[in-house]
Formats: sequence, C-alpha cells, structure tokens
Amino acid sequence: MANPATKWLIAVFAATLLTGCSGSEPEIVEKPDPVHFESGDECHVCGMVITNFPGPKGQAFTEREQNIRKFCSTKDMFAWFLQPENENRDHTLYVHNMAETHWDSPDDTHLIDARDAFYVVGSNLNGAMGPTLASFANKTDATDFAAEHGGNVLAFADVTLEHLNNGMTMHDMSGMDDMAGMHEDHDVNGESEMAH
Repeated sequence: MANPATKWLIAVFAATLLTGCSGSEPEIVEKPDPVHFESGDECHVCGMVITNFPGPKGQAFTEREQNIRKFCSTKDMFAWFLQPENENRDHTLYVHNMAETHWDSPDDTHLIDARDAFYVVGSNLNGAMGPTLASFANKTDATDFAAEHGGNVLAFADVTLEHLNNGMTMHDMSGMDDMAGMHEDHDVNGESEMAH
C-alpha cells in the first residue's frame, strides 16, 4: 500500500500530465506585418501589375497558411474578401491610409489594418481601372476627403458587394441591369466575367 506522500506525488504528476495534454491554452498566432508592393506584383483578382495604378491597394494574409494576396485596388480586395469562402475568416488585411500618402503612388510605409479603416465609396477619384474605395485610418480624414471628392463614408463591416457592383455610387442603381446584361453577354461569348 502506497504511503500518503506517494499518493500525493502521483496525483500531482497526473494533474500536470492532464493539464499539459488538455490544450486549454489558446494558440496565439502573431499578426503578420504588411509588406511592400514590388514592381512585378500582380493583382490576385485581375492579374494587373499593381504598381502601375493610382489609389489605395490592399493585402490579405490568409489565416492558416499565412499566404499573402496582393490587390491593385481596395475594390479588388473587397471583391475577394466578400466571397463566402473568405468573408467569415480571420484574414489579416491591410490598405493604404490615403490621408498620409499621395493618391497617384501610395507609399507602403502607410499601410493600416483594413478592418479598422474607414472607406469613401463613390468619390470622383479612380484607382486601378476605375472607381475604388478610398481608405483612411480615421473617420475625420475620410469625411474630409468625401467633402472634397464626393462619396459616402463607410466602416469596413458596412462595405458590401452591392457597393462594388453598382459602379461604386450610392445614389444611382440604374446601372445594375446593364451590368447584368454585360455578364450574360460575356458568358455567351465564353469571355471572362472578371472585369474592373
């Protein structure tokens, strides 16, 4: 028969072993830092060379693989992110803070967390191949930009595919039918539906 000290040691050992195996400690994955856009980088959505275009760009680090996807515009980043297979995932996303950098050639030292940013939808400034979402670190800068260039200010969670599909305007929905017809024509001709 084991003495009380031996029973106590066995109990402590068993508890330590069970605690180590329980996996109750949450695994902390460090958020990756944004990276620079290089001259040969192509947009994950459209294949265009990213640095050839004005306006804010986007980056996405996938949650598990930590692969990086780069986008020639915030519009393309949202087009990718708002797909059902991506929308509810914990991807790390970055965009340019346009209050700190020039529209024609955004500086990669001013990349910010896209989920914390504010976006101007429907401004008169274009990004890659047309309308895009101007991104800002704070709402005041976004509001000032909208006052000067038009558009409406939205938080990250409020941006929808509808904002991307209707030519980025919030007021005019008449173009939706024309766009649907264009997609049908592209299907009939066997051409790609992917367009900016």
